This record gives sequence, structure tokens and C-alpha cells, in this order.
Amino acid sequence: MITLYHCAAARSFRPLWTLEEMGLPYELKMLPFPPRVLAKDYLGINPLGTIPFLVDGDTRMTESAAICQYLVTRHGPTPLAVAPDEPAYGAFLNWLYFGEATLTFPQTLVLRYSQLEPEERRNPQVAADYAKWFFGRLRAIEAITAERETLCAGRFTAADISVGYALLLAERIGLAKDFGPAVAAYWQRLQQREGFKRARVAEKRASEEQNVPARI
Repeated sequence: MITLYHCAAARSFRPLWTLEEMGLPYELKMLPFPPRVLAKDYLGINPLGTIPFLVDGDTRMTESAAICQYLVTRHGPTPLAVAPDEPAYGAFLNWLYFGEATLTFPQTLVLRYSQLEPEERRNPQVAADYAKWFFGRLRAIEAITAERETLCAGRFTAADISVGYALLLAERIGLAKDFGPAVAAYWQRLQQREGFKRARVAEKRASEEQNVPARI
């Protein structure tokens, strides 16, 4: 049984969404955010104190985009994966990691310095600067989704999940109102997927059952 440690609306939503798209059995363990502060016992499981944390047999993983790649490769076959012999393989890997390294990173600083830090440590200028950084990088997604329904390979893949989470986070922290028309339409399409809907229901249900606040 795969076990995923998750905070609602955190990066761990990527593997949760992947699990639901693939229909794999899993156990979802909810934690308050940030777990390294609010769930000290979790450090005994994951010394980094970060989310996600995936356990699959002897495998332990902490990187959300890599977990998505692991799941679609190790537990496939699935159309969510793009094989090395497919022409879109390079694009698949690029967009898969673009979602985390390029789109999510600046948003974490917007979130930190606009909402998470104590009032006296918040920094509107830092938040504004990194919001601009995010939108500068999001232009690449605007361009490609203006031409196609999904990012690569002519189908929905784990790359769309990776980038899709970055759009979910943008909505959570108030940036979605400034999406371009193509990204806004792409984000609406992603939210209509049954796997996405099931993942949202799963985290809400698990939060209620485990008495963990369903918020980042």
C-alpha cells in the first residue's frame, strides 16, 4: 500500500492527483501546515519535515514532481507517462519539472512574505517582486496553451498535473485573477477532470476524518 503524507493544497497535491488519475490504492495521512512546526512527531518519519512524503515499500520520496514521475513509471503503464521513445519525451520532462522549479518556487515566497510570516516580518515588496517573477515564467504556459489543450504528447500527462498544481497554488494565494486567457481556460479544463475532483474530495474527507484543518 502506498502511503502519502499530505497537507491540504500543498505540493503533495501533485502525487495525490496522480494517484487518483491512475486509480491506485493508497493511504492518505493529513498533517497541519507547516508540519515541521505543528506536527513535531512527523520529523521522526521525515527528518526534513517537508511535504510530500511518499512511502512505497522500501521507497521513500520527498520531491513532488519526482514522485509523479515515479508513480507513472513504476506503477504504469498509463497515458500520464510519456515514454523515452516518444517525440514529446523531452518536452514532458521539461514541463514536469518546470511546474515545480520554475512556477511553484516564486509563489512560495509570495505566500511566505504576504501570509505566513508574522505581521512584523511580512514584506510586500518581496511578495510583489516574486509575483512578477511567477507571471514572467507563466508566459511560457500562456503561449503553449493558446495552441493546444494540454502541454505535450497530445494528451493529459503528469506534466499537466505538475503545472496544474502551480495554478492551484496561484488561485490559493490570489494570483489567478491575473492569468492570461489561455492559462485561465487551461486551468478551468484541468479542474473539470474527474481525477482532480476526486483528489480534492479525498483531501477534504481525510482532513475531516483525521481532524486536521483543510487549509495550507
